[in-house]
Amino acid sequence: MRAGAVAAGTTLMMLLMSSPALALTRDDGDDPGPGLSVIDTIGLFVVAPLALFAVIAGLVMVLDKSKKQA
Repeated sequence: MRAGAVAAGTTLMMLLMSSPALALTRDDGDDPGPGLSVIDTIGLFVVAPLALFAVIAGLVMVLDKSKKQA
């Protein structure tokens, strides 16, 4: 109980004392590129990881050297 209270208090203090990121202010030398479309975003953050997972899982299953139990 005490550890939870300390963790919650520490987190609350860190959130209250932190300053905002001010992401709208441009820094010197900041040159953002064009934004991603919805299709690009879904492909990059959803389809690509799922495809990578499928390839790795497939390779593990194909190259599995353990004896099959029948």
